[in-house]
Amino acid sequence: MSISELQMGLVGAGGVVVVGIFAFNKWQERKHRKAADALAKVGVQEPLAGEPAAGGERVEPVIGAEAPPRPTPTDQQLRDASARRVPPLLPPEVDERADWVVRIESIESVVAGQFYHAAAQHLDGLGKPVRWFGFSDTENRWEPLNPHGAARYHWLCAALQLVDRRGAATEGDLAHLAAGLQRVCDAFMAIPSPPARAEALARGAELDRLCAGVDIQIGVNVLARDQAFSGAKLSGLLHTAGLELQGDGCFHSRDDKGLTEFVLSNLEPVLFSAEGMRGLTTQGITLTLDVPRVADGVQVFERMMALAQRIAEALGGVVVDDNRAPFGDKAAGLIRSQIEQFQGQMAEQGIPAGSPLALRLFS
Repeated sequence: MSISELQMGLVGAGGVVVVGIFAFNKWQERKHRKAADALAKVGVQEPLAGEPAAGGERVEPVIGAEAPPRPTPTDQQLRDASARRVPPLLPPEVDERADWVVRIESIESVVAGQFYHAAAQHLDGLGKPVRWFGFSDTENRWEPLNPHGAARYHWLCAALQLVDRRGAATEGDLAHLAAGLQRVCDAFMAIPSPPARAEALARGAELDRLCAGVDIQIGVNVLARDQAFSGAKLSGLLHTAGLELQGDGCFHSRDDKGLTEFVLSNLEPVLFSAEGMRGLTTQGITLTLDVPRVADGVQVFERMMALAQRIAEALGGVVVDDNRAPFGDKAAGLIRSQIEQFQGQMAEQGIPAGSPLALRLFS
């Protein structure tokens, strides 16, 4: 049986229609798959063409019809997905000049208290202080890690202080932290990202040299002349001047923020105590100003010297230096100049005396 030209034309036209429908379906599927992949990057999945949508019926492609509208991810979905995938900036409390900061990303959120105590076990004996932070996805900020907290975090970080008054951190300190963190992260299915050690060690050594050059303390003594100082009278004078007796056995003068400006201690090897001041006698006291830890060092020095003179006049004493030489105007002028010089060097390096960073470095 022969096929006419009309039949051949109809068959050809039908083939074109079938191919067209098939191509259109493939195009729609590819379009929706690209949209789904784009949304997956922010943690949101969209059903492909022909698949059932969440909570809805199967969506069939229709020739000539508009593609169904895509759901828009919520702000919370975007925030949560972004927080899990994009490393947040460092906590404002840390300073890369003085800290070796290791970011930690956890596949599943970890409980703050559990992670903290696990880290404490693996990092026992570390030679430098470490501070811990967790990044709150909901608050979009870093928070100090609460050792007893139940907050959960996808991002954490450990900040090892590179320098303190004992010197700079060593290769062993950084290796200890890196190895300990790896063991903790293995247990929590987390990934630590320690930065290069050599660069951090070089920064620490340079910072330690700067700190060593400005790390001075100014001390003056008030010695008894004819009669030992009465502890009761001394205590009364110091309370009137606003000094407070602390647990270290010294009286502290504090600024408006509660930070110590200078301390007054017993020249003899006996600590001051609230119970013992009434019956105590001493041959002298020492007032000490820690220059890197005090803002406006010259003004604090002036207040310290004024108190020393008041004590000397009230209790019958004399103000002397560490060599027991009378403390005159010339010596006081030299000390003022030294304080200005050292605190000026600190300011030039971006570490003002009395700043939070200075308090950490000179601890």
